[in-house]
Amino acid sequence: MLLDRDGVINIDRPGSVCRVDDFELLPGAADAVADMNRMGYRVLVITNQACVGRGDLPAAELDAIHRLMLRQVSEAGGEIDAIYVCPHRDEDDCNCRKPRPGLIEQAHVDYGFDRAATWMIGDSPRDAEAALAAGCRAALVRSGQRLQTPPGTGVTVFDNLSAFVRQLEERRSAS
Repeated sequence: MLLDRDGVINIDRPGSVCRVDDFELLPGAADAVADMNRMGYRVLVITNQACVGRGDLPAAELDAIHRLMLRQVSEAGGEIDAIYVCPHRDEDDCNCRKPRPGLIEQAHVDYGFDRAATWMIGDSPRDAEAALAAGCRAALVRSGQRLQTPPGTGVTVFDNLSAFVRQLEERRSAS
């Protein structure tokens, strides 16, 4: 399972989450990760963090934010196996910044998951574009700030990560 961070796991702040004090889990997100783990899924975070490239977020503070996220998810009984970060700005034209699939491709090299069976859950069309470009399944959630237009074909939309997990559990129970 591939998850975007801001807007999926935590509240997406205007101008980015640039301090540990700005980080706040979305309601139910940590429990949703724990539920995914109980169903046998690994959870990998795939996140753009242009605030690092702009100089708004020092790498040490990003590490502290991620340690907090990992701890809070762990306290709910969940585990995030890895976090993949693109620190670049759009104008840097890198392959790792979503909507390009570079981070997903790196995660695939590291974990060897079946792309066609793997979901990428994001809150922005660029998350879905990256998933589809990497050969993964795409779902979007409305819990972020950027989902104003309907996604393209093959992208399912949920209210939040918990709603996605409930649907996943229902499908597994029905089969």
